[in-house]
This record gives sequence, structure tokens and C-alpha cells, in this order.
Amino acid sequence: MTADELARMDCQTLIVSPDVRRRATISVPFYREIKLEFFARRRLGRVFREFGPEYVHIATEGPLGWAARRICLRHNLGFTTAYHTRFPEYLAERAPKLLAGIVRRATYAALRRFHAPSQAVMVATASMERELLARSFSRIHRWSRGVDLSLFRPHGKDLADFANLPRPLLLYVGRLAIEKNLRAFLSLDTPGSKVVIGDGPDLEALKHDYPDAYFQGAKQGIDLARCYAAADLFVFPSIMDTFGLVLLEACASGLRIAALPAPGPLDIFGGDTDFAALDPDLGGAVARALTLTDDGEAPRAFARRFTWSACTEQFRAILRSSPCVDRHSLAAKEAPTWPQAPETSMQEISLITRNEL
Repeated sequence: MTADELARMDCQTLIVSPDVRRRATISVPFYREIKLEFFARRRLGRVFREFGPEYVHIATEGPLGWAARRICLRHNLGFTTAYHTRFPEYLAERAPKLLAGIVRRATYAALRRFHAPSQAVMVATASMERELLARSFSRIHRWSRGVDLSLFRPHGKDLADFANLPRPLLLYVGRLAIEKNLRAFLSLDTPGSKVVIGDGPDLEALKHDYPDAYFQGAKQGIDLARCYAAADLFVFPSIMDTFGLVLLEACASGLRIAALPAPGPLDIFGGDTDFAALDPDLGGAVARALTLTDDGEAPRAFARRFTWSACTEQFRAILRSSPCVDRHSLAAKEAPTWPQAPETSMQEISLITRNEL
């Protein structure tokens, strides 16, 4: 969506992601859909030479991101980064209890090193900004998120897949993994039906442990949008998300929200609203949210504050303050020195943009 919006702003955008045809590209254990590409320095070097970006944004801290970072540092090219995922907390959650603290500290140290030379470290929320500043990160900039209001909207409650399920329909959308705290939702004693959309390493275990829940698998596009609209309440049990884009999709679909008062929901809603209930007791949040007005217009009006065009303008403004080459040199038509023999690689997705002069 960001690339599409940048195109409307007359920017050429090239997204560099792992090349699944290469033997050095592997899947992350327990996250098969996430690919990591190692030893991609030659390929990245060609990208830099052929595309000649004016701006380089490194979106994640994977192997491609480390490689792009090293290329930029070696050739004195500026770049920006983003902090999307609380990797230290995710890894600590999976580590043995005695090692969790060590894993957390070591991962934060690695991430500080990764982001230290960045001209701007982009985060989605105020709480993430405060957290990173407290952990000695610097040059933090706010980059919000958007939602596609034309796709996610009230399509109607009549959906064949849910026709025989007792109401109210309590919906969760997202990854099925330990850090999402999904068991806190599925173990609640609530009226109606619990519907889960998504895939992940915990799918089979959750199916086994919660046979009364309805697992729909992963969905995208209009199929996903119709599932949102057909539900009665969206439940967000995560305490680790840095934002929670699904919250905006649910609001755009006209749903009430029940969530824990964690950084993502607190940053978005600020607390209870006419359509969202936040409570340390998730069951209490669900019970209260079901009593809130269910006209669909209040959450949709709230979602209109978050447009992709607005957040892309934020992104572009940050980039323009952090060009990877001297714009005066470009104006004088002096060719920048692009890497001839690139370096190591890291990331899930790097965004490299060139603005049309």
C-alpha cells in the first residue's frame, strides 16, 4: 500500500525481498511463510547500481537488512530503518525461563547496533518511541499506519460460512503464535461463537485444545473483509504488538473492539471509547464491549483518521529529510558512487525508493 501511494506521488519504488529461487533463502523455523536470504551481497549490489536510489529504507532487521546496511555504510550512503517487531520480547518468550533475560538484553543490543547509523528510525506509536528511547535508541520518528476503507467496510452480516454459528460472533484475525496470547481469548467463557482467522505454528495445538472454536485458516482480500463485516465483536488479546493493523481493519468494518490495555490498543484508542473496551481482564473487556452501541458508524468514522495517503506522506517526509546521496550533487548531475562489489545481506523486506526529480 505504501508503494502504491508513493507511485501516485510520482515516486519510483523498488521493493527488494528474499529471492526464493536461491539456495541461500530459507524459511524461518515455525514461520514457514517468512523467508530469509543469506549471502545476497552480489544481488543487492546490482540493485543499487541499476536502480540508483536517492533514498534507501531498510524495513526489517533480517539478513537482507544487514546486507543493505553494510553496503550503505561502506559506500557512505544514508538510509532509514523501521522498528516494526518486538523481536527481543518474542525471542525471550520462546527461550527457557532462566535464559529469557539474557536473550532479551542480547537481542536489544544487536538491534541498537543495527539501527544506530540510521538517519531515522521509524516507529508506529508513541509507546514504542518511549520504549526505544528508554533503551538508548536515537533519532526516532513517527510513522503511522493506514487502512483500505474501500475494502474493509460493512459488507453485511449474512455470510454463508458463519450462517449456522450461534451469535454473537467473536472474531480474532492474526498469526496463531505464542506471542499473540490467543489462549487468553479462546479460554474465555463467553456467549456465542469464537471465530479464528489466520495461520501459524500454534494452529494444530490450538485446534486440539479448543475444539469449540471455529478455525477458518488464513484469508485475504475480499474474503477476509467479508469475515470481518459478518462478525459482531473483534477481540485483540495480544500484549506484544507494536501497533495492531487488524484493529483498524476491524474498525473500518464497523466492529466493536475488546482488547487488553497494551501498547497497540492504548496507542490507537487511548482507552475506552464508544465502541472499544480495554480492560486488564479480557473477559471483562469482552462483556463490556458487547454492551456498547452496535451501529457500525462510530468505529468506521474512527478508522477514517488512518488513511494510507496520510501515513505515506509521513513516510515520504522522513525520507526526504534523510537522502542517501547529496541532492545538490544530483541536481548538478554528478553521478553518485554506487557500490561495485556489494556486501552482506539482511531483512524480510527492504524498501528502496527513488524520487523523480
